Amino acid sequence: MLIPIFEPHAHMISRVTDDYERMAAAGVKVVLEPAFWLGQPRTSVGSFVDYFDTLVGFERYRAAQFGIHHVCTFALNPREANDPRVNEAVLEILPRYLEKGGVVGVGELGLDEMTATEDRYFEAQVELARRHDLPLLVHTPHRNKRQGFQRCLDMVRGAGFPMQRVLLDHGNEETIELTMETGVMQGFSIYPKTKMDPPRMVALLQKYGVERISINSACDWGISDPLSVPKTVALMQQAGFSTEQITRVVWRNPVEFFAQTGRCSEAEWLTPPATAPLSATGSTILRGGGPRSEGCC
Repeated sequence: MLIPIFEPHAHMISRVTDDYERMAAAGVKVVLEPAFWLGQPRTSVGSFVDYFDTLVGFERYRAAQFGIHHVCTFALNPREANDPRVNEAVLEILPRYLEKGGVVGVGELGLDEMTATEDRYFEAQVELARRHDLPLLVHTPHRNKRQGFQRCLDMVRGAGFPMQRVLLDHGNEETIELTMETGVMQGFSIYPKTKMDPPRMVALLQKYGVERISINSACDWGISDPLSVPKTVALMQQAGFSTEQITRVVWRNPVEFFAQTGRCSEAEWLTPPATAPLSATGSTILRGGGPRSEGCC
């Protein structure tokens, strides 16, 4: 029997439908897609509107064709928080998206270059999360990781935001000592060549345990693997972790964290999603009779 998996960080808009099919076969029941950047800067708020609409609309439908629930978080990402062409305008449109169905948090907000401007938009989005009663999914910088983690923790504390409603993502061996006793959910991204890999993650779990830890693939348009979490599950099994311990890391921890919104539940996520017909014209997902049909072209 497959262990159910909640994939708490995957940029599926950049992945093909084969990825959804393979994830479903590996036990993924829910995938969470945090809003982030597209690989190059966007130059107007309209491109954010189209992107946000896709995440909350078509991407949810696409995942459902493979029996996967798709939920998302919305935010102004830290890379583009520095861009005056879009930052204020995105902050203005966020409230209407934070009230949509299937939205379970504010994210990815966070830090990239750790500028004063990033700090300002981080703090503004913490207030949006408070106002909309949503948890935070926080992106931490790729460089100066420990300093970035500490800065994120300091700003959350300074805002008086509940630590148990914060997922601090992209952690590693250097940062876990900072976060273990804070009450935050600790996120670890499993990557083929950077960030964490499955052996390092298993060693970290053996040392620190499984409480308040979640793992994700953070798969996107770069070199990444949407099956990183199932592969880590397999290595945990080989290392002697119990089914209960593994389930805690890949299902119960993220489910309990995002169910804090009251907008979703474990029972709902264990029930196959509905697959209502597409209302928009011109979609090709069902061309040839269905998402698993042979010979679609």
